[in-house]
Amino acid sequence: MLQISEFKENKEALIAGLKVKNFRNPEEAVEKVLALDEERRHTQQASDDKSAESNQLSKQIGLLMREGKKEEANEVKSKTAALKEESKKLQEKLSKIEGDLEQLLFTIPNIPHESVPTGKSDEDNEELRQFGEIPTLAENKKPHWELIKDYDIIDFELGNKLTGAGFPVYKGKGARLQRALINFFLDEAEAAGFSEVLPPIVVNEASGIATGQLPDKEGQMYQLVGHDYYLIPTAEVPITNMYRDVILSEKDLPIKNAGFTPCFRREAGSWGAHVRGLNRLHQFDKVEIVQITKPEDSMNALDEMVAHVEGLLKKLGLPTRVLRLCGGDLSFTSHITFDMEVYSAGQDQWLEVSSISNFLTYQANRLKLRYRPEGEKKTQLLHTLNGSALALPRIVATILENNQTPEGIKIPEVLVPYCGFDMIK
Repeated sequence: MLQISEFKENKEALIAGLKVKNFRNPEEAVEKVLALDEERRHTQQASDDKSAESNQLSKQIGLLMREGKKEEANEVKSKTAALKEESKKLQEKLSKIEGDLEQLLFTIPNIPHESVPTGKSDEDNEELRQFGEIPTLAENKKPHWELIKDYDIIDFELGNKLTGAGFPVYKGKGARLQRALINFFLDEAEAAGFSEVLPPIVVNEASGIATGQLPDKEGQMYQLVGHDYYLIPTAEVPITNMYRDVILSEKDLPIKNAGFTPCFRREAGSWGAHVRGLNRLHQFDKVEIVQITKPEDSMNALDEMVAHVEGLLKKLGLPTRVLRLCGGDLSFTSHITFDMEVYSAGQDQWLEVSSISNFLTYQANRLKLRYRPEGEKKTQLLHTLNGSALALPRIVATILENNQTPEGIKIPEVLVPYCGFDMIK
């Protein structure tokens, strides 16, 4: 969440940024935050004053008793008791104000970077570059949802029987291809300096709140009945929360982690031809990369992560375009995001396969994630970043579609050592 200092010191810039994100009534929200903070500070001061006065009077009681002034001592005791009661009520009021302020801050999104274009939807995103050649396929080319039936490598009907729509079963060479991609992505992440972790795929409510998935405004997370546990929508949640309530040393930075997990999303309201087959699932596999950096290093770290994902897509030979998301398409917690889309030739459309984001201190403030600069006593909030490197379903869909031939589906050369075969026949 945003820091109170940002509301006080950069009020107009904050309001302007919220408008770029199409946040409703930003002026009203900002003024409400400032009013609650003012009330909080006054209440805190009043409570402190009562406590100080009570402590001062308490010192007099013993002196009066030693001097034999019992009646006066009892009067002071009565005043002290009254002050303590007033202080207690002020603390209760303060606790409620702080709770209200926190809940309000939870509803206000991160402000966008100055380079983020204005816009309301993905149609307003800015294309930065393209690379890779879009393949020319035969007229009888097929989308992946037909190819997987021809080659019997992914079974949606069986998944529907076992669970429901959006939970496919990978079979034979389809399963091998899935595992090959996971291992390839993890090996590449390790080579780029990311340390691998294998986190839980179930997190508690505190973890969801800390990285901004909760409160779950869009109802996209699966919750376990009878628990405050949730299935993760991305490995970002458990990996980033590894550092919740942690004070790091400057020498520990930057922290670079990568992790493979299944991901679970309700995808409420999704429908239509653009979500057929592997295009949108309730369960899918993904390798996530996460960085924690000093504030002055985070934008360079973002560029590094973007370059890493571009490198993966180049090695896979997939035609790619890189987009800078507009304000209306940015996630609630993101300061700036770059999306990678690959061209899936069997469908003749671009498919998003990665988002790489910098959150500045927005998550770290919720996480209470700080570091202590060398030689200093005061701590500072860190910056957090993450990105998909990569999400598998649409990568698989594009590999199948773009590499279909009359003889079978060619496996990208870089994956052959992982798969153990060069063709799905």
